[in-house]
Amino acid sequence: MADYNVSVNVVGPLDCNCVIVGNKQTGEAVVVDPGGDVQLILDEAERMNVQIKKIYHTHAHFDHFLATAQLQSATGATTHLHQQDQFLWERLEDQCRLIGLILSSDQIPSPPDTLLLGQEPITLGTTQIGTVLHTPGHSPGSSSYYFPELGIVCTGDTLFRDSIGRTDLWKASFTTLQESVLSKLYTLPDDVKVIPGHGPATTVGREKKYNMFVRDVVDKGVSKLAEGCAGCEALKGLEARL
Repeated sequence: MADYNVSVNVVGPLDCNCVIVGNKQTGEAVVVDPGGDVQLILDEAERMNVQIKKIYHTHAHFDHFLATAQLQSATGATTHLHQQDQFLWERLEDQCRLIGLILSSDQIPSPPDTLLLGQEPITLGTTQIGTVLHTPGHSPGSSSYYFPELGIVCTGDTLFRDSIGRTDLWKASFTTLQESVLSKLYTLPDDVKVIPGHGPATTVGREKKYNMFVRDVVDKGVSKLAEGCAGCEALKGLEARL
């Protein structure tokens, strides 16, 4: 789509892919998953000559919204999160303590401005540029953001190149994650570019062909393999307290 720029920036302590989608004509932008390094994000937005208007989160594990409060303070952007991950958002400090990370007061975000349900339009100004897809499994509120005219989907920790998000954390479910991928992501066109929460990009078609963790018929043993997928081992200790 000629009027839009897409920038992927690796940020934060767990190398989260923070995505900026900017409209070159209006100078407005959406950010997905500001997982840290707020100045890097602001500098990139300045380079793109856009103002950040909205901040979307694929889920509320700490490494995907560490810079949210500071970014919102600097830009006045609104924040958006699926309602089923609000309990994780409220426990940001607890999540961070598990890896020895102590937050400053300016890193603690206010409640999300919008709690999503799924299927909402993503807009810049009056123009719809994307759609919210509720893709639970890695967390109850995990969501993917599909931008059809740009040919991209931001999947967070639901789908990676050759892998999926871990399902041994708070209220996660391998079966639910598999169903989300099959029904919400693998139904997108094969040439759609997948920008995951961490690691290299891929395409829907490639993952349908090669991703051993999601199949139409899945061996029961795969769920055990899924427990070892991408994530931070230190986070497991919080689950019993939630």
